[in-house]
Amino acid sequence: MTATNQTLRQPRAVERLIAGQATSDGAGVKLTRVLTQNLQRRLDPFLMLDAFGSDKADDYIAGFPDHPHRGFETITYMLEGRMRHRDSAGNEGLLGNGGVQWMTAGRGVIHSELPEQEEGRMEGFQLWLNLPSFDKMRAPWYRDIPSAQIPEFEQDGVKVRVIAGESHGVAGAVQRDHTEPLYLDLHLAPGARFSQALPEIHNAFVYVYRGELQFDAGVLVPQQRMALMANTPGSDGLSFIAGESGARAILVAGRPLNEPIAQHGPFVMNTQAELIQAVRDFQAGVLA
Repeated sequence: MTATNQTLRQPRAVERLIAGQATSDGAGVKLTRVLTQNLQRRLDPFLMLDAFGSDKADDYIAGFPDHPHRGFETITYMLEGRMRHRDSAGNEGLLGNGGVQWMTAGRGVIHSELPEQEEGRMEGFQLWLNLPSFDKMRAPWYRDIPSAQIPEFEQDGVKVRVIAGESHGVAGAVQRDHTEPLYLDLHLAPGARFSQALPEIHNAFVYVYRGELQFDAGVLVPQQRMALMANTPGSDGLSFIAGESGARAILVAGRPLNEPIAQHGPFVMNTQAELIQAVRDFQAGVLA
């Protein structure tokens, strides 16, 4: 049996709550940008988190036509809906309910993400994970991970889907050596507690997308809020309890790169000179 209540000596406190900003991207897809550019240094190595969810086709139907990326990874987690991916490296895949699309842009890729539904709910997240400087110009990589291939465990009223990293001895679908990302989707019954060990230097946040969570010291995190977790010296993890209606949340953490971040839209490099080169490569048709 896998226990979801690890004994922690000093759980992290909630540093602050983030509401996110309503915006649109692609060809007009409505979404909430939870991790914005002004939080990139604080939540290094994570660059962006978008949450999207709507029953209205007009909010998502135009999708994300061809657009470029260089220098980081995109992780799309689909709770509900169907999205078709195609890219300039020749990859194609269909992202469905509960599935993950993990793409390493590396030196450059042009891709599209277009809905394959005309009605119904489309809901999920896209997370941007930075690449270390020595890996930014690596060859692009892509993987579709169907829902059935995401490791899960359940105990004490908590179901844990381990997308990346490791939780309670269960290895996730993806591992990364340098950023060491942890990405969990947590489903908690009313009053259930979940604890997760974390190195104190890793940056971490929890985004609640159903119900509410209560952290130690009485901090309540309602639906559609992100709890940015403090990097308290000596802290060894985090712990929280679901509210009376239960909760669903994603927990994301990783080891900071502590490198310069230079971003221009879909390009994330370390210097302005590298950004200028990325734009020139894109304009010359040699990005990918």
